[in-house]
Formats: sequence, C-alpha cells, structure tokens
Amino acid sequence: MIIGVPREVKNNEFRVAITASGVHEFRAHGHTVLVERGAGAGSAIPDAVYLAAGAALVDGPDEGWDRADLVLKVKEPGEPESRHFRAGLILFAYLHLAAEPALTRALLEAGVTAIAYETVQEGRVLPLLAPMSEVAGRLSVQVGAQVMTAPAGGPGLLLGGVPGVRPAKVVVLGAGVAGTNATAMAGGAGAEGTIPDIDISRR
Repeated sequence: MIIGVPREVKNNEFRVAITASGVHEFRAHGHTVLVERGAGAGSAIPDAVYLAAGAALVDGPDEGWDRADLVLKVKEPGEPESRHFRAGLILFAYLHLAAEPALTRALLEAGVTAIAYETVQEGRVLPLLAPMSEVAGRLSVQVGAQVMTAPAGGPGLLLGGVPGVRPAKVVVLGAGVAGTNATAMAGGAGAEGTIPDIDISRR
C-alpha cells in the first residue's frame, strides 16, 4: 500500500499525521510512505528524520495525494485538497463531518472511504480523540489563568493564591477526559477545584 502524508493546509494547524516511528512501522510491514517536504516542520520533525525512517519525500501535495491508496491527515481536507478525491481512496483524519455537510457530500460523491479519527472506538472508549481531549483540558486551565490576570482584562486572580490570599475556585463542567485533565491541572496549580458530572461513577 502507498500511504500519503500531506502537509496540513488549515490555518494555524502545525501538527502532522505521522511521526518517524509510524513511518518505520509502516515500512516494516512493506508499505511505501510518501511524506510531503516540510510536513513535520510545525511539529519539529525535520525531513531528514522521515528519510531516516524510510519515507520518500515528495515536493508539494499532488504526488502524495494522487499516488496514495491511503492518505493520513490531521484535520479535514480543505478546498484545494478536495480535487484529489477519487473512488478507492482511503482518507484517515479528524473529519468532524456533522459540521461539514459539503465535505460529506464531496466524499460520498467521489467514492472516498473516509475514516474519522474521532469516531474510532475500542470498547466504549475513543482512543484517538482522548489525546486531543487531554491537551485541550490542560491547555484550558493555562488559557483561563492567563485571562484572569489584570493585564488581560481579568479580575487579577492567581490560580494558586499566595500566603494571605485564597486560591481561585475553578469549576470544570464534566468529568470526561478533557474535564479530568483540566481539574488535575488546576489542582496542580493550587486552585480549589469542583467537577460536576451526570455520571455518578466518575470520581
């Protein structure tokens, strides 16, 4: 199988769909991996690392899309990428198709087999969505702490407080992966945390 890894085109998207260890694993199973030059730059993975793992580098997105049996992306394809849709192509990415009816129609009409990372389940767990929720939960507390500062227009609260000043009270709605990570981050910063959830089994 030929696997294509194009550079992400969505604004402010710096992730890449595969690391060098993933390339090595595919190569070990006899697959060809085509990585667009610079695809890993935003994630601090230089082209030389992909080459060392056995990938072939391609110039621009066209070759990777057009030669590939399977295209690995992070985010849903943008307008310039949809021209590469064709019957038999397999696309694996965070697609969020419920919010993208035009993309859904384009994939169906072209005959693309599209697999959304966010819908892959193992038991009742979403293993490909969980890491993104971990990052989002932890980052939410960092962003919240920043906007609570006076220079950012906030009330001038410090999450953990200082001697003589009580710590902030943080309420996180929902004890899913994002929520539990946000609560852990807030607690680690010294804040008082509360995390209500409708599932009584989550503690």
